[in-house]
Amino acid sequence: MASPITWVDIPVKNVDRAIRFYGQVLNVEMKKEEFPTLAVGLVPHESGEVGVCLFPFPPDANQPSENGPLVYLNCEGRLGDALELVERFGGRVIKPKHSIGGFGWRAIVMDCEGNRIALHSREADVG
Repeated sequence: MASPITWVDIPVKNVDRAIRFYGQVLNVEMKKEEFPTLAVGLVPHESGEVGVCLFPFPPDANQPSENGPLVYLNCEGRLGDALELVERFGGRVIKPKHSIGGFGWRAIVMDCEGNRIALHSREADVG
């Protein structure tokens, strides 16, 4: 069965700051897409994979929040390393790395924009 999630927009206030945060924490080369009226950040993904967009919503729409759905982002085999980068790039660790049973390990963090997200790895790592 295909994933029920096809795309996630993460609301941000500062696209460049969010691109730096997510690029470092996820260890990926982020892409900045510029349009005539706005710029967005894209987490790299292949066709058929879930897309993630860092999107600067207007003030009267979606805003960064620690409430609402919890999005899990892949930090396979490097969860400890990712957590070391969270605070350096403006985020905050809310709940350190912990087991979620047969589903692996996760940590819950606040990103640099004020969104609560989970960093996830199926395998334990040394960090």
